[in-house]
Amino acid sequence: MAKKSFEEGLAQMQAIVEELESGELPLEKAIRRFEEGMKLSKYCNDCLDEAEARLTRLTESGEEPPFQPATASREDGTP
Repeated sequence: MAKKSFEEGLAQMQAIVEELESGELPLEKAIRRFEEGMKLSKYCNDCLDEAEARLTRLTESGEEPPFQPATASREDGTP
């Protein structure tokens, strides 16, 4: 599989899902598209695992995390 971004892989996978859900593909083509979708699913999961590992390394190294989640505070000043 050629190197692509996570977003490209996700968009391709969505297109395959829509094709399969249409019910208009001949059986052999549906099977091939399903196989492509499974490969894309693995690719996207691998991308997410890699991103999670990178973020974990950053936060464990003592460096400032790339973002801080917003925290809600109550009117009395306690988080």
